[in-house]
Order: sequence, then structure tokens, then C-alpha cells
Amino acid sequence: MKKVLTQWAAACVALMAGLGTAGAQAPAAGKLSGDVVRIGVLTDISGTYADISGKGAVEAVKMAVEDFGGRMFGKPIEVVFADHQNKADVGAAKAREWFDAGGVDMINDLANSGVALAVAGVAKEKKRHVIVNNSSNVGITNAQCSPYAVHYTYDAYSLAHGTGRTIVEAGGDSWFFLTVDFAFGIGLEQQVSDVVRNAKGRVVGAARHPLGTTDFSSYMLQAQASKARIIGLASTGNDTINAIKAAQEFGITKNQKLAALLLWINDVHALGLQTAQGLQLTNAWYWDMNDETRAFARRYFQRVGQMPNMAHAGDYSSTMHYLKAIQAAGSDDPDAVSARMREMPINDMFAKGGRIRADGRMVHDMYLWEVKTPAESKYAWDYLKLVKTIPAAQAFMPLEQSTCYLVKK
Repeated sequence: MKKVLTQWAAACVALMAGLGTAGAQAPAAGKLSGDVVRIGVLTDISGTYADISGKGAVEAVKMAVEDFGGRMFGKPIEVVFADHQNKADVGAAKAREWFDAGGVDMINDLANSGVALAVAGVAKEKKRHVIVNNSSNVGITNAQCSPYAVHYTYDAYSLAHGTGRTIVEAGGDSWFFLTVDFAFGIGLEQQVSDVVRNAKGRVVGAARHPLGTTDFSSYMLQAQASKARIIGLASTGNDTINAIKAAQEFGITKNQKLAALLLWINDVHALGLQTAQGLQLTNAWYWDMNDETRAFARRYFQRVGQMPNMAHAGDYSSTMHYLKAIQAAGSDDPDAVSARMREMPINDMFAKGGRIRADGRMVHDMYLWEVKTPAESKYAWDYLKLVKTIPAAQAFMPLEQSTCYLVKK
């Protein structure tokens, strides 16, 4: 597999470099504060979400900078990164330090919804940009919205109206939730609960567990006792992996069905197809969708040693979009760049016809996938098959429902 990937990477580097830099030659004149564009990747380097975010997010952003050409108006583009430790106060403090003293113009990734919400608040105060690629809480484009915050890859609404709605329509009319106890899990549980109730289904109960839980025994007993048809896992990363393993150990999957509301290809890889087969998941992107996604993914694999997930692809795409907006504005002035980001369409390996709305939500197609059986998988990381495409207009919260103050009612 390594040899094949190397051959693919060699064949695709020139193609992707050309795609990334096409039209990205900076004009002779332009204004940059501090004579540099500095991008900060604030992520989970060592915790629960390290595999789905972490160093992979840093590499994806670096790839975008390199493909852009590494310079803006003849000045350098730099990437710095830090570990927020999944603590909102740590994330907010680092963002404030970066904006006040570090010369950071934009912060990307932001795994962990609590951290993302806190950092979005700092960005609004400081009039600097944040792009959220690895968090789901819809507050980013509602209560915590600003001209400087963009929610790019996915959110709880898109997950609930993808996986959640599909399972309800297939007869999953009673739900019990196992929810990670912070903003991400609570928001996801709420979104899916609304979908269930609107479809005349029932939410019969919920149990909340701390981030980084390894022993799900007591939670599984509660879920089993609920007799709900569906156990909704409002968690992600290692929490979801451990919950799925525990459910199988307790024999729960014989009589009840699991709904992994945010499952990543990294999670499937960790679980193995024998365990994960048949699970459905909503994702914005999959590495094996087409030639463009495969070209990016194989370059990424050479740097990281695993295939990218949707957030890594979003980190790359959003960084490129931000840099193109600076170029088009002729300046890194935050307000001018914000306007350009909302004017310019997004057409790349991540999304076709994507656009950023007034509330900061980047709207694009989402996809419902099913994990393949071991017999269906033909090569390494061949894990998902497409169930259906969810058009952009249906995938995200309608703009008229947004409570963002920037939306004209």
C-alpha cells in the first residue's frame, strides 16, 4: 500500500499544486499589517480529538499555504499552532495572546465546541478571523456570530438532519442518548431530539458522560434498560469508539441500534470494519469521492500517515479561501477580507458551489454514508459507500431561522 500511495502522490503533486495556485499569483501591490500573514491552528494535539484533528489539521493548513505559493504580496505566510487541551479558557487565552501579541490574523480548526465558541467571542472582540472546521455547535452562526467567524465544514444541524432524520424515517422512532457533557454533545442531542419529535418519535431518556470516558458500563446499562430502539451517541472521537465497543460487549446491538451521530473515517479505521460495518454517518467529504479528493488525500497521506477526514479537507479549503480573499481585497483588513470571503464562491476538492452566508455558515452539499462490510472493502481505507447526497439547501439551518444579528429579517 505504501508503494502505491507513493506512486499516486508523485503523480498528483504537480496536478494539485497547479490547482491550488491557479489564479493565486499575488498582485504587485497590496497591504499587509506587520508584513506577514500569520495563521494559527488551535487544535487538540494530545487529547480525545488528537486523531481527528491535531497535527493533521496543522499539516492540512500548511499544505494550503504551500499550494498558494507561501507568500502574499511578496511577504511571507506563516503557520503557528497550539494545543487548547479541550479547555475553553485555555483556548480563549491563547487566542487573545495570538491576536494581541502574536500577530495572528486568522485561527483555524478549533476542535471542541466549547473552545470554538469561546474563541469566536474573542475574535469578535478583536475583529480577527476564526474559521471553525472541527466543531458542531450551531451557536457559531447564531448567538456567537460575527463578521469574522465562519463555520465551514459541518454542524449539529447538518448531522441531525442527515443521520438522525434518515434513521427516524427508517423506523427508529424511540431514542436514548449517550451524550458527552459539554457544548458539542448537548447541542447535538438537542438538534437530533428536535428531528425525532418533529417526526412524531419519542426521546425516552439520556445519560451524560465526561469527555474522555473509558468505562461505559453504567451508561450502557441505562441505555439497555430504556428499551429505546435507537441509542444515539452524541459524542465523537475516542468517546464514540469506546461506546461502540462497550455496546457490542454488552450485547446491546442485538436488540437496539446504534446511531453514531458524528463518526469519522479515523474512528472507522480504529474500530475496524468487522465492528463498524453497517453504521451510517453524515460527513461533508470523503477521500475516495473523485480524482480531486484522491489527489489531495494521497499527498496528505505522505505527510501524516493516514487518510484525511472532512475537517482536514475543510482546514485546507478554508485556508485557501481565506488567502484568496486577502488577495482579492488587496489587503488583510479584516472587514474587507470578510466581505470578499462572502462574495467569492468555493469550488475546489472540498466543495462545489459552496458559499458563505451572512451569518458565517458555509453551505455546501453533505453526504450520508454507510460503513462497508469487510468483503466490500477492496483496498486500504476503502471504508464508506454513498447512501445519498443531501443538497446544500437542505443540509444546513435555513438562513431565516438564524438568530445571528447580521441576518436581515
